Amino acid sequence: MVPAGLATAASLKAAREAIAAGVTTLQVDAAAERAIVAAGGVSNFQMVPGYRHTICASVNEDIVHAIPSNRVLQPGDIISVDSGAYLDGWNGDAAITVVVPGGEDLDAVAEREELSRVTEQALWHGIAQLARARHLNEVGAAIEDFVRSQGDYGILENYVGHGVGRDMHEDPTVFNYRVNRKGPEVKPGLVVAIEPMLTTGSNETFVQEDGWTVTTIDNSMGCQWEHTVAVHHDGIWVLTAEDGGAAGLNQFGITPKPFA
Repeated sequence: MVPAGLATAASLKAAREAIAAGVTTLQVDAAAERAIVAAGGVSNFQMVPGYRHTICASVNEDIVHAIPSNRVLQPGDIISVDSGAYLDGWNGDAAITVVVPGGEDLDAVAEREELSRVTEQALWHGIAQLARARHLNEVGAAIEDFVRSQGDYGILENYVGHGVGRDMHEDPTVFNYRVNRKGPEVKPGLVVAIEPMLTTGSNETFVQEDGWTVTTIDNSMGCQWEHTVAVHHDGIWVLTAEDGGAAGLNQFGITPKPFA
C-alpha cells in the first residue's frame, strides 16, 4: 500500500501548491489529478459511482464531500481537500486543510487557522494513540479528549474514519469521539483512515441538493484532516505522509517504523 499512499500524498502536495486567491476548486482538482497520474496511479474518487472528480474541495461552511467547481477561492477562505489514489490494486486516502492567504477580517482568518491547527493536531493525537492502543476505539477517545481541551468545537458524528485496503472504504469504523465499546483489536495488518472533521459551531449538518456536499447547519466553518495509517509487526507507518509520519509523531516520542 506504500505506493498508493505516496501517490495520494503527492496529489495533496500539488493541491496545496495550487491553492491561492483567484484559483477555482476545479483548478485545484486538476493539479491533484496530474500528480496521481504522474505517480502511476488513478484517482479512486473517480471510481466511486456518480463521482467524476479527483478531490473533494470543501470551502468554509461546506465541511466534507464538496464537488470541485468554478467557485473562485477568496482570501481568507478555509478549504479542505480530500484525495485518494489507486495503485497496484491498493488504495490511499488523505485530506488536508488550507486557509487561503490574505483576508481583511483578521479575526475570522485567525479563527479558521486555529480550527485547522486543532483538527490537524486531533488527527496526530489519534494516530499516536493507534501506535499504543489495544483496541481501535481508543483512537476516537484520544481525538475527543484533545479537541475538548482546545475549546468548544463540534465533532462530526455522522462522518467517520474507516478501513482502507483493496477498497477505499472498508471495515472497521474509526470513530472521532468516545464510544461505549472497545472496538476491534489493534494488531498487525490493520490499515485505517483516521479523519477528524470539526466545526467552529454545531456538529449538525445537511447534504446539499447535489447529493454530495455536506454543509454545517449553522454556517459555522468546517475542517477535515486525514491520513491512512498501517499497523505492522514493528510499529506503525503513516502511508500518506512522505516521512511515514515522523514529523507529526515526534511530539509524542513515537518513531514510525518502515516496513522491513
